[in-house]
Amino acid sequence: MNKKKHILVVEDEVHLATGIKYNLDAEGYEVTCVGDGPSALRLLQDKSQKFDLVILDLMLPGMSGYAVCEAMRAGQNDIPVLILSARTLAEDRIRGFDVGADQYLTKPFDLDEFLTRVRTLLNLYSLRTERRVETAAPEPEPTVYRFADAVVNFDTFEVSVRNQSARLTHLEMKLLRYFIENAGRVISRKELLERVWELPGYLSTRAPDQFIRRLRKIFEPDPAQPRYFLTIRDAGYRFVPTGQTASEDAPADADAAPSAPSDSS
Repeated sequence: MNKKKHILVVEDEVHLATGIKYNLDAEGYEVTCVGDGPSALRLLQDKSQKFDLVILDLMLPGMSGYAVCEAMRAGQNDIPVLILSARTLAEDRIRGFDVGADQYLTKPFDLDEFLTRVRTLLNLYSLRTERRVETAAPEPEPTVYRFADAVVNFDTFEVSVRNQSARLTHLEMKLLRYFIENAGRVISRKELLERVWELPGYLSTRAPDQFIRRLRKIFEPDPAQPRYFLTIRDAGYRFVPTGQTASEDAPADADAAPSAPSDSS
């Protein structure tokens, strides 16, 4: 029998946390609940604990859900994160995806939709883990790569852009490396899912779009008018290390994704 999937619920409203745990228990999951950000982060950093999914509120005592998620990703923890929040503004959702969340669901929520999202994220994580084991290969040798006014260190995961330092997560660096290795070529979302996320290309997810938004935020002088990470309408994305005007390739909305099915997150 397969081991139960272990879910960490980070929610400070006791009655809501109790209800979530009750329904997840009924689905056969193992559930751990905590009510503040620092406690959640300690559990996630504890090597003796193994979680398969984090359900994360944003407004938490001691440390916001944004900070918890950002600290997870900075520590190369790629456990899927479902943000569950009363914050409904687009800017809140965008910030959630920018710090590394996989999905965002607003309160109040439909129970069936919530459970479907939980199953989807758990299945995606299992597929990713299985493919990583099956296709395990030595990582490419660390290198330093320069383009425009950016210096990327693949050894330390550090970047310097216009004399400002930043640090990328493992997945962000893997995506950047794939763009660099395929500079000038149009790359579809399907290809990115298969080669970077190690997931089936037919899956409906906006994960690549969210991560490309993050790369633009770090590297582009004006993320709304990208010159290096271009959207090619109805086709995919193209990395141009020498820079190019957005009007030549990209749609007016720099964050618009190439046409493809998307989930409701």
